[in-house]
Amino acid sequence: MARIQIRLPSQFAFSTDLTLYQSHINYGGHLDNALLLSLVSEARVRFFKLLGYTELNVEGVGIVVSDAALQYRSEAFHGEVMVLRMGAADLGRKGFDMVWSMNEKSTQREVARGKTGIVFFDYETRKVVPMPDALRDKLARFDAPSALLLAVDEPQGVPA
Repeated sequence: MARIQIRLPSQFAFSTDLTLYQSHINYGGHLDNALLLSLVSEARVRFFKLLGYTELNVEGVGIVVSDAALQYRSEAFHGEVMVLRMGAADLGRKGFDMVWSMNEKSTQREVARGKTGIVFFDYETRKVVPMPDALRDKLARFDAPSALLLAVDEPQGVPA
């Protein structure tokens, strides 16, 4: 069975703290899987704000999330403070990967890691557009190595 693996950079240039509220918790008593991505979205909004943008106006164009990959590493519970760190990877012509890691603040226990594909979008024409050069220059300081690996759990053959 194929499993994704997310490779994290040794350092992130951006981090933000987020407290887990009761609304983030599911019937199992821990962080709900669907709400993990809402926390990542909040951190992404803060990341773009730090760069001087909103998700609807990055040098005159917006963004859309094109894909997401994540790995859970441990449970997270109501009241815990998460440190969400972010960086940019795989800068392409029309987008990039936002690499992220979530750790519990007091113990540094890793809760989750992932990457979110970001594509630039003109909401007037409803089309994907190139990444603005000014943002590309700003993202250079957040650049991280490629994050997504695909590991395949298959029996290894005996070399001939």
